[in-house]
Amino acid sequence: MATTIEETKAYIGMWVTADGYIRHELLPGNRYDEARGNRKSAYQGSYNVTGNHIDYKDDTGFTADGEFREGILYHAGMVLYKEEN
Repeated sequence: MATTIEETKAYIGMWVTADGYIRHELLPGNRYDEARGNRKSAYQGSYNVTGNHIDYKDDTGFTADGEFREGILYHAGMVLYKEEN
């Protein structure tokens, strides 16, 4: 049986678009902080991972979702790659 990203918690960390413009930091404790360009903390909120699916809810109430596939996060038309430490 395949292990989900939820089980390994491999989703925690920084996820970045190829051009570096969008940066999602998925924090332990189910909070996230998104930067856009030079705008740090452009959006903040909570997230929940179930299997390889992620649901976001920002602090204004806006919701979105995404999916982890083969080490890549697909979210709202964006493709994000995990930044290595």
